[in-house]
Amino acid sequence: MVKYIGQRLIYIIIALFIIITATFFLMRLAPGNPFASERTVPPAIQESLNEKYGLDDPWYVQYGEYLVNTVKGDFGTSMKYRYRETNDMIAEGFPISMTLGLEAMFIAVGMGVLIGTIAALFHNKWPDYLMSVIAVIGISVPSFVMASILQYYLALKAGWFPIAGWEGFLYSILPAVALASTPMAFIAKLTRSSMLEETNSEYVKMAKAKGISKWVVVFKHALRNALLPVVTYLAPLTAGIITGSFVIEEIFAIPGMGKYFVTSITNRDYTVIMGTTVFYSIILLLAVLLVDILYSFIDPRIKLRGGKSGGK
Repeated sequence: MVKYIGQRLIYIIIALFIIITATFFLMRLAPGNPFASERTVPPAIQESLNEKYGLDDPWYVQYGEYLVNTVKGDFGTSMKYRYRETNDMIAEGFPISMTLGLEAMFIAVGMGVLIGTIAALFHNKWPDYLMSVIAVIGISVPSFVMASILQYYLALKAGWFPIAGWEGFLYSILPAVALASTPMAFIAKLTRSSMLEETNSEYVKMAKAKGISKWVVVFKHALRNALLPVVTYLAPLTAGIITGSFVIEEIFAIPGMGKYFVTSITNRDYTVIMGTTVFYSIILLLAVLLVDILYSFIDPRIKLRGGKSGGK
């Protein structure tokens, strides 16, 4: 296991190097620069800004400095937010996005597995149809539309929740539900299909023939194996949700990472764009690694195969 994790960390470093390189050159290949669009700024000041941020240096000099600074964990100073470090902006916005994301993940996984399990246990009966309808609605309705519906009916009309802002737990409920609606539906569909496959497998039939309780078979045997596809889906879901849903944060006026990323794109803020992209990539790659490790706890057979392959 230790050797496997070490190999995966090497792959993560290689992947990060490719992502950092691709992000740098894609940004530099785009026409213009962060200060060219500022018509009110005289050309002399634009040249001074280009020199300050090293934009007039040869590409290999810029790339070398960017690579070294990224390895040090320094993403540089924002080109639009004066005197703001990209690291400080990430440190300011990420805890908020992570709090919202963890809450949304808890709802998505908990409700998704519950809905999918109920649908599978009552296959081709009214609970199955009802849960399938809920899942289809969750997949079909985009999160920003769900957010508007929740704001209108539960916040504006009913007055149960605040419409927007970030001043306590109550403010996080509606954006978390809106953010969780689509992944919850996908998890429900995955759980339902996996549970149907597992409940019709030979080992489940054997357990039932031995007189083991139906609920013991379902929760101890079938559900555990049925969660493998769900765990696979959790890797990109974790990175996407925890780093912040830009649209949801914008709708609910949440001061997370989303606002910095969106404004940095419109402002062509190179340092913030590249810093948030690299940070997002690190979260994604680590989430994939954690998911692979979770496999060994959910299915011990994967751990044995991993150990044998790692020793060759």
